[in-house]
Amino acid sequence: MSTQDVLKLIVENTREVLPELEDHAFTADDSLKELGANSIDRAEILMMTIEALSVSIPLAELADARNIGELADRIHAKSNA
Repeated sequence: MSTQDVLKLIVENTREVLPELEDHAFTADDSLKELGANSIDRAEILMMTIEALSVSIPLAELADARNIGELADRIHAKSNA
């Protein structure tokens, strides 16, 4: 699975948790926080993503990612480690 595939999965999960973003044109520079996701929403999106990929990543390792592109990069790197 590529980084782009991980990014698509994050976007799908974000739309599921935050249905008001259904029509949003996501980019790798989007921040979940700036899109209106509170801390619980963000944790849920991340858990859904890493569970779908069957990887084990402590959420603390993802906490300081600035945008969904960085999240995808980090999750991709861990899933291929």
